[in-house]
Amino acid sequence: MSAPQLVVHRDKELMAQAAAARLITKIVDAQAARGSASVVLTGGRNGNGLLAALAEAPARDAVDWSRLDLWWGDERFLPEGDPERNITQAREALLDSVPLDPSRVHVMPASDGPYGSDVEAAAASYATELAAAARPEDHGPVPTFDVLMLGVGPDTHVASLFPELPGVRETERTVVAVHGAPKPPPTRISLTLPAIRAAHEVWLLAAGEDKAKAAEIALSGAGEIQAPAAGAYGRSRTLWLLDAAAASALPRALYPPASA
Repeated sequence: MSAPQLVVHRDKELMAQAAAARLITKIVDAQAARGSASVVLTGGRNGNGLLAALAEAPARDAVDWSRLDLWWGDERFLPEGDPERNITQAREALLDSVPLDPSRVHVMPASDGPYGSDVEAAAASYATELAAAARPEDHGPVPTFDVLMLGVGPDTHVASLFPELPGVRETERTVVAVHGAPKPPPTRISLTLPAIRAAHEVWLLAAGEDKAKAAEIALSGAGEIQAPAAGAYGRSRTLWLLDAAAASALPRALYPPASA
């Protein structure tokens, strides 16, 4: 378990731009070291804001997009192309404008896909895909992602792991079906905390006043069942990327003045 590090930016636009630059550096370094990189994307306004900033970043072409594996932390179980699906939004923000290898874009199944409305089977299929991509050196049923990004919800949820719901209690499976999510749509697919914790680095993104209480709770020692964001951490690094509004309820001692 890695203790969280905090970086606080003036506003959400600067946070997105800085996070995009940070991500480019991590991908390029991983590709230089191993020939490829793997990243887990997140949806929501902060995840999509980062992707849009990456699309505009002058250094984006430093990435060899053909040697990048993209995964998702969660997905809304809706028909393919639905505007609410994370993949649809990611394509619009970035993916359609860079030369990715389609076989390395690992999309969670849609509700009109090969498993139809069987979200349990769809979740199991994604777990199988993750397991197939894991190497012996990963020592587990998922790849050791270079960076796994998560948006933090106002209720402290990450991916589609909501407080007190069964998914956040999962200790064995890497992917679960989510029923009755308090945020629409109610049916979703999500990585679990064991899968999230396989990543080298976990980045938690929070911007806006509506995220301030969630950040305070998650960083104050709360339990992961009540505050899923508290249970999201990486093997080597856990990074909270916030804007000043999301950090407004945190003790200033938690982050250095230079990061503001």
